[in-house]
Formats: sequence, structure tokens, C-alpha cells
Amino acid sequence: MSILLMTILVAASILTPAIANENKQIKKISAAEEVLRMSATAPDKGIPKELLGRAECIGVFPGLKKAAFVVGGEFGRGVFTCRQEDGAMGAPAFFTIGGGSFGWQFGGQEADLILLIMNEHGVKHLLQDKFTLGGEASAAAGPVGRTAQAATDAQMHAEILSWSRSRGVFLGASLKGTVIKPNKKATEEFYGRPVTAADILVAQSVKAPRAAKSFRETATRYSRRTT
Repeated sequence: MSILLMTILVAASILTPAIANENKQIKKISAAEEVLRMSATAPDKGIPKELLGRAECIGVFPGLKKAAFVVGGEFGRGVFTCRQEDGAMGAPAFFTIGGGSFGWQFGGQEADLILLIMNEHGVKHLLQDKFTLGGEASAAAGPVGRTAQAATDAQMHAEILSWSRSRGVFLGASLKGTVIKPNKKATEEFYGRPVTAADILVAQSVKAPRAAKSFRETATRYSRRTT
């Protein structure tokens, strides 16, 4: 076997797992984009558009499995994107969600989760190694409908609002005790180098890959602020 052939085979053995992992993250972003689109366009029962417009960051965790809630521990993976100075949503960072008691009230075997970070205090929690909803970060189940007029005082002052979606139905989701933390491995696989959630979401010093373009455009379109 020639040295050139051996070099090619070694390189292929290294790159193949990396490409597979990157594709896995791309699929996760694509799924998150679809969930976000559904949440913003659901007639009458979606997430209020003015809350999307007020949000500093949007988190989407697609396809959470019911069985995982029973077992506990890490049960979901998704992405967060945060608002840039020009109002557009920026590059995504990957996160995991787990622990606590979710309270599976959906009536299905699988559900999607959407989180809105509503202020700077909530954003600061995203930069920690991990944080707990209802603990370090105040959280509330989000209101459902075309407008946020029916929101309670607790909802309007919460750092984080949350919703679940199962079989096309949106509900405010109570996530007290749930732990959220950056998924460093997935983020590094997607960007091809070591980067942090702070680099991506706050410092915005990391350029978004082409694979994130559609997700960013969708997030920006549905969270556009009115003047």
C-alpha cells in the first residue's frame, strides 16, 4: 500500500465521524427552525408575536421523548440564538436541558420545547456553566394566543417564558427545577473549533456557518421588533 493511499485512508477515518457529527447538528438546527416556524404561525394558539419581538434570545428543543422524562437526567438537546445590535438574531449555540420535574401534560409520546429569554438577567444565565429554571432564573409558563394581553403579572416579569408543543397544540410549560447548560461538544462540532456560548451569543465574535443561515432568517423574521 502506497504512502499516499495510507494517508488518504487515515484522513478519511478521522473526517468521517466529524462530518457525521456536524450533520447531526445541522439536522437539529433544521428541526428547531421548523418548530419555531410552527410556534409563530399557529392560528390563535401559538406564541404571541409581541413576546417573540420582546425576547432577547430564543431557545428551541425539538423532539423531546416522553420516556426520557421518566428516566430523568439529560433529556433534550437544542439551540439558542440571541438578538444582535441591529435587531436580527445571531449565530446559534447548542444547549442541553434536563433534571427537575417537567410534568408531561401533552398527551403524546414526543414534544417540542420553546423558551424565550426576556431580559438581560436571563441572558446572563445562559453564559453560566448551568442554571436552574425557577432557581437562579425566574421562569413561567408562557401565555398562548395571538396577543400577550392575557398574560399574568408573573409571566410578564419572568426572565424566561416556556411553551411546549405536541401534536400541533401549544401549551405553556412549567419547567421548575429544570437545568439548562451549554452543549460544548455539539457547538464545537458544528463550528469546527473550540468556541463558547458567550463568544457566540453575547460577544457575537463567531461567524454563523452557512448551515445556520435559514434558521437565523426564520428566527429574525418572526421576532422582528416593531418601532
